[in-house]
Amino acid sequence: MGFKQSGQQWRWCVVILMGMVAVTVNASNTHTNKVSRIAFGSCSNQSAPQPIWDAVIDFHPQIFIWLGDNIYGDIKRPFKLFGRERTIGPWKNAPRFIPSSEEEMEAKYRNAKSNPGYAQLKENSEVIGTWDDHDYGLNDAGKEFHRKIINQKLLLDFLDEPQDSPRRKQAGVYASYKYGPAGRDLQIILLDTRYHRDPVGSDGTILGNSQWSWLERELKGPATAVTIIGSSIQVISNLSATVHPLFSMESWAHFPKERDRLFKLIADSKRGGVFFISGDVHFGEITRYDCAVDYPLYDVTSSGVTQSVEGVVPPFLHFLVRFVAWLTPSTMRVKGPDCRYKSCVYGQPNFGTIEIDWDSHPVVLKLKVRDKNGIAVTGINTSLVELHASNSEDIVKAGHSSRHCTLEVSLPWIVRYRLAILVFITLAVLLVAFIGLVYTAIIVFSKGVCKRKHE
Repeated sequence: MGFKQSGQQWRWCVVILMGMVAVTVNASNTHTNKVSRIAFGSCSNQSAPQPIWDAVIDFHPQIFIWLGDNIYGDIKRPFKLFGRERTIGPWKNAPRFIPSSEEEMEAKYRNAKSNPGYAQLKENSEVIGTWDDHDYGLNDAGKEFHRKIINQKLLLDFLDEPQDSPRRKQAGVYASYKYGPAGRDLQIILLDTRYHRDPVGSDGTILGNSQWSWLERELKGPATAVTIIGSSIQVISNLSATVHPLFSMESWAHFPKERDRLFKLIADSKRGGVFFISGDVHFGEITRYDCAVDYPLYDVTSSGVTQSVEGVVPPFLHFLVRFVAWLTPSTMRVKGPDCRYKSCVYGQPNFGTIEIDWDSHPVVLKLKVRDKNGIAVTGINTSLVELHASNSEDIVKAGHSSRHCTLEVSLPWIVRYRLAILVFITLAVLLVAFIGLVYTAIIVFSKGVCKRKHE
């Protein structure tokens, strides 16, 4: 009995100490200085040129947020259709990506951290962040990845996380930060979409039980004027639904139950002023969804610092990438006259910015995606008043609801798959043309042979 009582007392002491630690964490991540300028980015190959840092520095952000793929830590093997190890094709027998050793990951982080532009940014701005798959350690990996514990340490070292930070002891790199005085305060919530994520297609969990419990406490805690939720993968957009089977991109839409749970949690929290920032996809865009909570939810995607969809094709084919972006249906993408291209997708290196004018009435938020010169390529200006439930009726009256409430999976099939249909028709036409040319060549050759025989 005495042992049981002492055991219970010990457990209560542990609980109390953990609570004290949690309070300490929240206190250490709370800053009273008003924040009005934030930059963010993702997908930065440490071995590639990074001229974009000059534009980021010129924006003068008080905070810079990494949204994942902060380095490319895994090893990408070449395409091999034939041979002993085949990395693509129906007879693929070897993985295209393999993890690096701890020493290799450390070297890649050192390379990234020593970049002169990034080093200068760190001198003038606070840097915080989360990870995605390539700095997690393996392309598209989830909770099954065996090197996640050591790689968590390496990421937190890169971010200069204090050695005594509880973030180093938890399962995952999720974190929360608060800035500013009451009435002009904001909260930045960074999610970990890798450490606990079930396999894609399972419709299981992305965040895991412990992170969900933490997130609920954060969102249902004392509200801030603005809440920014950082996710390494897109929350609103579901482009995979419209580019399948040609391409596939990770997003919360692959886990519909999890995404619905996230939206419900935001709605139940009664918080206004919430929006998302994301990375991963190697292009920039802004999406919105008007039927998740009682006001529009925006997702500003910036990707990447070095990696981009146009960067993998020759310059003379960039027009084709832009045409595909324009043709691909997206019911969630925000389009307007300020976009550089008609699709409102930007497929070259970019970074995202958030400007908050606390002195305007109402408070104005400027959410932008910018190119390597710092020029906006797509963006929106919205007021904090519009990001509150009391304005939901105004949104419907403005006519936005019908467009930004239609999920991509709900589109008529001929619209949803029009890109794939066009590609397959084009391939079919080319195949018929090729067969016709071969047939014509055979006929001409046969007639020539017969003519020579007669002569």
